[in-house]
Amino acid sequence: MSKDINAKNKDMNTKTAAAQGSQGARSTQGDSVADAIIKTQDLVKTYRKGKIETRALRGVSMEIPRGSFSCIVGPSGHGKSTLMHLIGGLDRATSGDVSIDGISYAELSDNELSELRASKIGFVFQFFNLLQNLTALENIETAMMFNKNGLHSAKEQRARALELLELVGLSEKAHAKPYELSGGQQQRVSIARALANDPEILLMDEPTGNLDSKSEDEVLDQLLYIHKTGKTIVIVTHNTEVSDRAELLYEVRDGRLNSVTRKGVTL
Repeated sequence: MSKDINAKNKDMNTKTAAAQGSQGARSTQGDSVADAIIKTQDLVKTYRKGKIETRALRGVSMEIPRGSFSCIVGPSGHGKSTLMHLIGGLDRATSGDVSIDGISYAELSDNELSELRASKIGFVFQFFNLLQNLTALENIETAMMFNKNGLHSAKEQRARALELLELVGLSEKAHAKPYELSGGQQQRVSIARALANDPEILLMDEPTGNLDSKSEDEVLDQLLYIHKTGKTIVIVTHNTEVSDRAELLYEVRDGRLNSVTRKGVTL
């Protein structure tokens, strides 16, 4: 299965390089995005409890450009987090499809989807989900232990974890336990952990939801810095302090993509 995923990734990377060489500019969302790393097509998600059906998503089609900083916004309960879970391969759509770098989720087995998710996507959630008995350094190292295509030696993993702590400005906290860190510092460790396997995409669900204003600013500054390294960042948020910094806003309302805005201009 790993060989199949790797072959698909290699083929898509070749196509991507060719596309980037021939198209310097991205098209508007009204047309096909010139270099979309994430695509959804007629995405529907229905939850069933007994005879009761709840349709969380009602045919969402969207494209997110490679290297963009995007936010998915909209009222609570209208499908934002469901959309993020489907994009991240954490759940399967009832119908429709998601593709990452041209690889269709519908064509992948559960194991293949897990492998793709591990290699392509890093996750950050509102609750930090750090292991309380491990240090910041060890929390980051754990993310590398389960990646079949990643760094295999403990020495390599340790060097990578230290590099990421430096990236998020926490080198001096390498041996601190989560309870010894502020909320903002814990979230920055979570971001470093999400980057452990060098994913192309960071998916985040309300990453500043539990932070005070000072910690929120620290995290947002780190995200903007990471974005400049070429990562595609997608954040689900209610927070205008976060969405105001985004290049693209995707508004989800009543389970549908209601609008796409690029820096204040509706596309």
